[in-house]
Amino acid sequence: MMESTNRSTTRTGIRGTARTAKRGRAGATAVLAVLTVATAAGCKAQATGSAPAAPPAPPRATATDDNKPASRPPSPAASSPTATASPTPKPDPQGRTLMASGSQGKQVRELQARLRQIGHFDRSPTGYYGTVTVAAVQSFQGKRGLSRTGKADTLTWQKLLGMTHEPTAAELNPPTTRTVAKPDKRCMTGRVLCISKNSRTLSWMIDGHVVSSMDVRFGSQYTPTREGTFSVYWKSRHHVSTIYHTAMPYAMFFSGGQAVHYSADFAARGYNGASHGCVNVRDEGKIASLFAQVKNGDKVVVHG
Repeated sequence: MMESTNRSTTRTGIRGTARTAKRGRAGATAVLAVLTVATAAGCKAQATGSAPAAPPAPPRATATDDNKPASRPPSPAASSPTATASPTPKPDPQGRTLMASGSQGKQVRELQARLRQIGHFDRSPTGYYGTVTVAAVQSFQGKRGLSRTGKADTLTWQKLLGMTHEPTAAELNPPTTRTVAKPDKRCMTGRVLCISKNSRTLSWMIDGHVVSSMDVRFGSQYTPTREGTFSVYWKSRHHVSTIYHTAMPYAMFFSGGQAVHYSADFAARGYNGASHGCVNVRDEGKIASLFAQVKNGDKVVVHG
């Protein structure tokens, strides 16, 4: 009985082993089929977590009429449309700018003197290219059919030279634009800055003789320039106002904060403006010379 049972168990084990082997052969056949299909589709098996395969190398570019063969495809930046270059600016038909607002010096003074000769500049040359000079140049350009730029360009300058004569020393440096007033009697002795509000002039006098004269500008009705007899108590070559924070070159103080000094605004705008009480001079050359001569203690007379 026991022997019969053992033979039955043996036959059952053999049949199970056969079935397992059969299932194994079937699984292997299925895997082989999948690999065969994958290979036929052009794919390549890749283990999980491994790096992707590198893409095939691009074809080399061929030569054309305006490009050289490249060993690699152009970068995105190189293949993007090229920015359109800005057109080259056309030259000014009136030529190069020689002088313009803010310029100063001998050539500006000559420009002003020549414009004055033909009625476009109504004052003495100052050597400073301000708003008055801009307007004068615009006036001249307009009457000559030029662009009214207000700048003294090559063409404007050439036309002006052709219509005027070389300025004389008196035309370049006239004493004042106004008739100098008769000196106040207080100005007839000693060293005096004799300043007339009526004629708007300043005369530097020594013992009754006029050494030099120049145009001046005064304070407004709200900040009037004081009248009376004073004396220079302080000179400051590069002074800057601590109240208004504006430059006051060649300042010669005579009454509190009031002084005789050069004014770039006066040079530019003329009598269209006013000071805050000081006596403004618009000719820098003249005030520089005056500053060098005047001493502390010299008399200052401001009269009507």
